[in-house]
Amino acid sequence: MSTLSTTPADTDPSSASGSASGASSEPPTRRPGDGRSRRAGRLAEAASVGWKMLLVKILALGALDAVAVYAAMVLFTGDEPLAAGLVVAVAGLLTWIYLRRGALPAKYLAPGVFFLVIFQIFMVLYSGYVAFTNYSTGHNSSKEDAIEAIMLQNQERVPDSPTYPLTVAERFGQLSFAVVDPADPDGQVLVGTAEQPLRPADDAAVEGGEIVALGGHDILDFGERIERQEEITELAVPFGEDPNDGVLRTQDAQSAYQYVSQYVYDESADTMTNTDTGTVYVDEGDGAFVSAVGEELMPGWRIAVGLDNFLRAATDSSIRGPLVSVTLWTFAFAFLSVATTFVLGLFLAVVFNDPRMRSRRYYRLIMILPYAFPGFLSALVWAGMLNEEFGFINDVLLGGMQIPWLTDPWLAKASILLVNLWLGFPYMFLVCTGALQALPEDLTEAAQMDGAKPFQAFRLIKLPLLLVSLAPLLISAFAFNFNNLTLVYMLTGGGPRDIEAGVNAGATDILITLVYKVAFVGADRDYGLASAFAILIFLLVGTVSVIAFRRTKSLEELN
Repeated sequence: MSTLSTTPADTDPSSASGSASGASSEPPTRRPGDGRSRRAGRLAEAASVGWKMLLVKILALGALDAVAVYAAMVLFTGDEPLAAGLVVAVAGLLTWIYLRRGALPAKYLAPGVFFLVIFQIFMVLYSGYVAFTNYSTGHNSSKEDAIEAIMLQNQERVPDSPTYPLTVAERFGQLSFAVVDPADPDGQVLVGTAEQPLRPADDAAVEGGEIVALGGHDILDFGERIERQEEITELAVPFGEDPNDGVLRTQDAQSAYQYVSQYVYDESADTMTNTDTGTVYVDEGDGAFVSAVGEELMPGWRIAVGLDNFLRAATDSSIRGPLVSVTLWTFAFAFLSVATTFVLGLFLAVVFNDPRMRSRRYYRLIMILPYAFPGFLSALVWAGMLNEEFGFINDVLLGGMQIPWLTDPWLAKASILLVNLWLGFPYMFLVCTGALQALPEDLTEAAQMDGAKPFQAFRLIKLPLLLVSLAPLLISAFAFNFNNLTLVYMLTGGGPRDIEAGVNAGATDILITLVYKVAFVGADRDYGLASAFAILIFLLVGTVSVIAFRRTKSLEELN
C-alpha cells in the first residue's frame, strides 16, 4: 500500500514565492492577435507597394502606346501601312507581356530583343537591301516625288496669270494660302497647302474682297508675314491634283500668281516633255527620265538594280583599282597594328612583371595613360603635331624641317601605324600583364632547372600558354583595326586623295573609311555602292575570323 509524502519544498512558502518570482521574470506570453496584426500590416504595405508599381507600369505603357499610335498615324498617312501595322503590333505585344501575370523571363528579355532587332538586325537587313538599289544622290525617293520635284524646279510665271490677293494662314504649324477665286461670281474662297491642292474653304468670311476669317486657321498679320517672308515665298500650293495645272506662288506675301512648269508629264505615255525645246524624256527603267541622246532629268527615283553595284565594283576600272588597293592596305594596316601593339605591349608586360623592377605600379600607371584619352581626341592632337608647316615634330624636334608626314602616301601610312601603336599598346600591355600573372612560376623554374635559358623558357613555355588566352583577343583586335574609322579619318581623312579614282578614295583609306566617304562625303553620295562595300567588309572580316578561330583550336591542346 503506497502512501503520499510531501517534501518540505512542496509546502515551503518561501519556495512557492521563489517559484512565483521566477515565473514573473519570464517574458510575457504573446497574444495570438498580435501576430495576425503584424502580418496584416506587412501584407497591406506590400499591397501598397504593388499598387504603386502597377500604376507606374500602366503610365509607362500608356506613354509607349501613345507614341506608337502617333508613329503609326504618321506612317499610315505617309503611305507606309506595313510599317504602321508593325509598330502597332510591337506596342501591343509589349503591353500584353508587361500587363499579364507571370512570364517573368519574357519581361526581362523583351527590351533586349526589341533593341537588338531595331539597332542590329534591322540595320543589317536594310543595309543589305540598299546594296541592291540605286539609292544615291538624285535617286533617293519615289517616282511620284521625282516628277513633282522636276516640275517644281523648272517653273515659270504664266504671262497672263491673274493677280490673286493673298491671305496667308496657319493651321497646326503649317502655312496655307487662301485666295478668292476670280472666276467665281460668288467669290468662293480657296485654301491649300504644299501637300493639299487648292480647295473650297468652309466658314470663310470676305469683306471688301479681303479674307478676314478662315475656319480652323489663324490668319497672319502684316508683321508676321514680314518675319516669315522667306518661308512664305518658298511655298508652292498646287492648283489641282494634276501637276500640269501649275502652282500658286508669291514673291511679296501680298499677291500670288500662277506658275507652270516648262516640263509637261504625260501619265499615259509615262514621258516628260520640255515645252521650250520639245525634247521628250522617257522612263527606260533606270530610275530617271532619259532623252534620246542620253540626257537625264534630275532628280530620279530609287529602284532595285540587282547586282549592278557589285558588278560596278568588279568591272569598272576606276572603282576596281582603288578598291583593290584599299583592301590590301586594310589587311596590312590591321595586321601590322595588331603585331606592333602586341609585341610592344608584351615586351613591357614582361619587363614590368619582373619582381626585381622597383616602383612597378607607377610605371604601369604611366604606360596606360594613352589608353585613358579618347581615341579621336588623340588622333586630332597627333594630326596637329605632324602638320608639315607648323607641327610640333617638324618645328621643334626636327629643327624646322618640312616633312610631309600626312600628305605623302607612304609617310602618311607610317604615321597612321605610329599613332595606332601609341594608342593600342596600353591595351595589349594590360591583357598581357594579366595573362602573365596568371601563369604559375613553377613552369619557368622547372624549365630553368632542366637547363633552359630564360628566353627559351619564355618562348617555348610561357608564350604558347599566353597565346591560348590571348588568341581570341588578338582576333578581336584585328577585327577592330579592320574597321578603325576613327583613327584614319581623324588623322588623315583617308588622304592624300587619288585623283584618278572613280570614287572618293585616298592612299590611307581603309575599307570602312571608303564606305563612309562614298556614302556621306562630297556632293555625289552613292549609298547603294557603299552598302555593297559594307557587305564586302562583312564577308572579309567573317572569313578571317572563322579561319583564325579554327587555327587557334590547336593551341587548346596545350592545356
